[in-house]
Amino acid sequence: MFTGCGTALVTPFKSDLSLDESTLRKLVRRQIDAGIDFLVPCGTTGESPTLARAEHLRVIEIVVDEAKGKAPVLGGAGGYNTREVIELARELERIGVEGILSVTPYYNKPTQEGLYQHYEAIAGAIRLPIIVYSVQSRTGVNVEPSTLARLAQIENIVGVKEASGNISQMVNVLHEVPADFTVLSGDDAVTIPLMALGGRGIISVVSNQIPGPMAQIAHACLAGDFAAARQIHARYLPLMNVNFIEANPIPVKAGMALMGLLEPVWRLPLCPPAAANLARIEKVLESLGLLGSVPVAG
Repeated sequence: MFTGCGTALVTPFKSDLSLDESTLRKLVRRQIDAGIDFLVPCGTTGESPTLARAEHLRVIEIVVDEAKGKAPVLGGAGGYNTREVIELARELERIGVEGILSVTPYYNKPTQEGLYQHYEAIAGAIRLPIIVYSVQSRTGVNVEPSTLARLAQIENIVGVKEASGNISQMVNVLHEVPADFTVLSGDDAVTIPLMALGGRGIISVVSNQIPGPMAQIAHACLAGDFAAARQIHARYLPLMNVNFIEANPIPVKAGMALMGLLEPVWRLPLCPPAAANLARIEKVLESLGLLGSVPVAG
């Protein structure tokens, strides 16, 4: 279900910082029309730490409603407090998501055994498939390959979003886990290397801007056509890179605003990019013919 390209959806806000529900619906429809494989609302790219519980659930409800069986929804439900994560996951299950993306607890840096027990508890509380999200650069804790191998033995823990940025670790993860355990890239720029090693896709940031081309990269890799994937990758690599000149999702939302997709609004502690960085984002978009060009189907 969660193979190919999934989009880590941004959350659009109005100028008064409230949810922009109509824009969110348009963004979801655009993703589906472009052939995206699955949708991932309320992750870090969706500024989930700034969303109240009611807002988090409302975003998920809208995405599930708009997807209408056309694309699976992998809802974000992760964090520091295991009991709260379980409560949220159960609410998302009631709303009708097809799976849960659950980022590791952050800041308190649990041991590998603590991580195992955290995910085991979540898996025991819901029936939905769970994708573990490992991103040490943000959370301060890494899910080791041996821990993923243990987690893979739990029936409804079905995959990992591997965002370590460490190709050696990715190799070891793929070596340790069963063949039917889905390993997804958490970094746009290393989608092809991970998939060449046996990964099954990408949870993408840049696909907020270019859903069609990113889906094409993933589909080409799944088909073994790495030459075609490299050609598309080479064209859009500057955009993948510029999306991380400041903390995600500052640049990607700035770029989407320049494309006419949403208002350039973030919730603190995120703020607009520096003027020089905004100029760099604009230059990359201009070079790709994307300024003010809303449809990017491929």
